[in-house]
Amino acid sequence: MASSTYARDPAKVRWGLRTIVVAYVVLLVAWPTGLVFQNAFADGVGPVVDALKDPEIAHALQLTAIITVIAVVINLVFGLTISILLVRYDFFGKRVLSALIDVPLSISPVVVGLALVLVYNGRDGWFGPTLESWGLQVIFATPGMVMATVFVALPLVIREVVPVLEEIGDDQEQAARSLGANAVQTLRRITLPGIKWAVVYGVVLSLARSLGEFGAVKIVSGNIAGQSQTATLSVEETYQNFQQGTSYALAALLAFAAMACLVVVSVLRPKEHN
Repeated sequence: MASSTYARDPAKVRWGLRTIVVAYVVLLVAWPTGLVFQNAFADGVGPVVDALKDPEIAHALQLTAIITVIAVVINLVFGLTISILLVRYDFFGKRVLSALIDVPLSISPVVVGLALVLVYNGRDGWFGPTLESWGLQVIFATPGMVMATVFVALPLVIREVVPVLEEIGDDQEQAARSLGANAVQTLRRITLPGIKWAVVYGVVLSLARSLGEFGAVKIVSGNIAGQSQTATLSVEETYQNFQQGTSYALAALLAFAAMACLVVVSVLRPKEHN
């Protein structure tokens, strides 16, 4: 009897579902993340600043920033191009291309790193020996780390932009072309303003994903402190070497950077786009 009364009361159902969802998010996301910050700042801000001033940690942060910026720019350019191609054009293999875009979301980043090693390894990779003969090392160097990061973050811009492109349609673009606008003018004045916030949000998600990439980068980087070690790899190494304070400080910084991007976009985004 009580259960049937509960089921007929929309308010009770709504509050029950909210309680379950909030508890799930708190236990899975908020609480563990909060513990990272709690441990990082347990002794105040000073130890955190000192930990981040370490030359190897500073280099890891700098390398992470460089890789992230390059990866985000690449994913922005190709993400926009692929999105427009998928929505505005029909061609043979369109469904295959759309399915391939989701591959980075469905396979382990470790597999991605191993695949890149098999293709670009300087000793027996498909392209590695040729590239190294030209003086370009991919694996165990920054180019390989950028490629791994680009791969894992590729779908994020596309999956944000494609639905918006489909929603706004192409009526205004056709009208612009009928009035004499070329492709670049149509893109700049019609298409991009219409998908602006989808692009921004996709870039932010790509940025957050690139900052936190670990598995694929670890395989292709060599993980040498002060040379090819990113911030996420440094978190693992410092924790395993019983430098928990440094590990927590670095993890908290990465988490704060990712969350700050999401919060800023959510605040700046117009209400009609929320």
